[in-house]
Amino acid sequence: MLAETTRADTVANNLANGNTTGYKKDIAISKDFASLLIRRINDGKEAPAIGTLGIGTMIDEIATIHTGGAMNPSGNSLDFAIEGKGYFVVETPAGERFTRNGAFSRNGQGQLVTGEGQRVMGQNGAITIPDGTLTVEESGRITVDGVEVGQMRVVEFANERELLKEGNSLFRAPDNGQQATGKVVQGFLERSNVNIVAEMVNMISGYRAYEVNAKTVQAHDQLLDKAVNEVGKV
Repeated sequence: MLAETTRADTVANNLANGNTTGYKKDIAISKDFASLLIRRINDGKEAPAIGTLGIGTMIDEIATIHTGGAMNPSGNSLDFAIEGKGYFVVETPAGERFTRNGAFSRNGQGQLVTGEGQRVMGQNGAITIPDGTLTVEESGRITVDGVEVGQMRVVEFANERELLKEGNSLFRAPDNGQQATGKVVQGFLERSNVNIVAEMVNMISGYRAYEVNAKTVQAHDQLLDKAVNEVGKV
């Protein structure tokens, strides 16, 4: 029941972020407790095995699925998506973090920033965008009126399981990654990779599994009640 509660919380979080730009869904992975070996008694030291008894399940980990979401045109020259593998690098008070949310803007100093005001990092530090017509190539090279002003840092990781969520579509990693193979697409935003219908089905299945386990506990409690209060009298 505790495992199904955690699974339901995970699904609910996915549903809540179904429209969050660049969000990556989570799944709860279960594992069973170590099975207990059952043997017949009074058969000596070499008692034959009868079978195993499952003693419950638990959540092993909450894994993030890093598959790409659909890309929607936004018409904003400061919106970006990544086609394929890769993450934008942003500067936070806790250090560099990584995101697929490319809904950027300019701050008062003309620097490219996220919706939370974190500076987007280029190959040579923060990216400053002067006034003019902005163009970003697939490689991340940025030009304004035909003049190069910087290049976005877009990185990928050999083991994406090392990426840990920190909220606000940010991930942290034990290293800075390597040059990404994905392509930067200007004027598009990546949607969440959550399938709303599938998550609703998972939510219903989880609730049913929880109810079945609850009824099992109730039946066991009733049997114990009979054993103590009725069989005990005899």
